[in-house]
Amino acid sequence: MRLTLKATQVTITDDIRDYLDKRLQSLNKIMDLEDPAVITSVELGRSTKHHQSGDIFYAEITVYRGKHSWRSVTHEATLTAAIDAMREEIANELSQRKGKRFSLLRKGNLAAKALLRGGYEGLTYLGRPAKAGWKYLRRMAGRKE
Repeated sequence: MRLTLKATQVTITDDIRDYLDKRLQSLNKIMDLEDPAVITSVELGRSTKHHQSGDIFYAEITVYRGKHSWRSVTHEATLTAAIDAMREEIANELSQRKGKRFSLLRKGNLAAKALLRGGYEGLTYLGRPAKAGWKYLRRMAGRKE
């Protein structure tokens, strides 16, 4: 993972840097961040100089992989809380990507199975509307709705 860290109106100490690295490493379960094609840009900062309390710290992350990008921006009362909230949001974004990928893979496998079972008759679903097509494939594969 190529990590770019930017600090705005705050100083990044070693403790904060270690805390951020620990939180980002937990994202490896969802997406392989050790891949050199993954570029991660993190900005930590204070959104205002004149406020003393409230949501004055922010953390934003952008993860690039190929032509895809995912982004999360959070505002919290402390910098560590902002990092935690940022991690939760980006994990949610990345897990939606993973779920969509597996869902499409499952649908493709279902179509191939129907084609193998039904021969060329398995291809008849292509002429039907999209929703009816997948229902038709499920019936052909022997699944009930």
